[in-house]
Amino acid sequence: MKRREFITLVGGAATIWPFAAGGQPAMPVIGFLNGGSPTVLAYRVSAFREGLAEMGYVEDQNVKIEYRWGQGQYDRLPELATDLVQHRVAVIAATGGVPSVRAAKTATSGIPIVFTFEGNPVEFGLVASLNRPGGNVTGITMISSQIVPRRIGLLRDLIPGIKTIAVLMNSTSPANKTEVAAAEQAARTLGWQVRVLSSGGKGDFDAAFQPLTRERADALLVCTDPIFESQRDQIVALAAHYVVPAIYALREYPVAGGLMSYGASITDLYRQAGLYVGRILKGERPADLPVMQASKFELVVNLTTAKALGLTIPAGVISIADEVIE
Repeated sequence: MKRREFITLVGGAATIWPFAAGGQPAMPVIGFLNGGSPTVLAYRVSAFREGLAEMGYVEDQNVKIEYRWGQGQYDRLPELATDLVQHRVAVIAATGGVPSVRAAKTATSGIPIVFTFEGNPVEFGLVASLNRPGGNVTGITMISSQIVPRRIGLLRDLIPGIKTIAVLMNSTSPANKTEVAAAEQAARTLGWQVRVLSSGGKGDFDAAFQPLTRERADALLVCTDPIFESQRDQIVALAAHYVVPAIYALREYPVAGGLMSYGASITDLYRQAGLYVGRILKGERPADLPVMQASKFELVVNLTTAKALGLTIPAGVISIADEVIE
């Protein structure tokens, strides 16, 4: 049984965003920017549309959406963001993390930008503060580096006697570097060694996992990244091949056969992004819309995978799980 996840608002007030002097077009256009794949992330687009609908906007009825997908190539995002600006969109939903929002922010200082983001947007220079973002950028974040110690703790509860943990990261993602630092700090407090597996941002996961043939890791932590999410079946299969218990950020991984996940509800983040885009279309200013943070998270455990790995999930972990897959 799943507990209800929700997003809390972090202070701040709302005023009116002044659109161009000529006024908005009869049917405003939203730019949707993401570094991943539309096929894999279709469920997130549905959640985004759901948020828009709550604000009274329905795609192709009273709003249009221009989609731009990086297909795993982050270096294409600046070009795609510039293309959206040239299409004179009313607002850009820069989803999927740092590369998208940085590309959008570089492309325009005037068009409002709403992000979904896994890091601290203040530390990455995206907003002035959470309560008062300033400028043309605001959005929703789960600050995943703050959740990493909890994932480390869950692995400790599940696998007593861990000595070495591997961390799979996308070396082209600034947010992943922050997650790795958080994992290394949490692991050191437990006396664990950390081995970093880098995909290089190219989806070369076979090569990234190769070090596990030389030095056996007792567990694996997979960083939050759109490219990883678009290739989650391959990552889950590799974890099974190397017989390494793994914890992920999103429930989609254990649904695909991964061992367990702990993190924010990603669909709720995208729904909230749709709400914020709708509020901006109605006239509110991004400078006055506080950055929202996920406040409740979901723990998902796959018992079938645990059995295949020869693991027994402790009763204490099962009791706090939001979803158990059998």
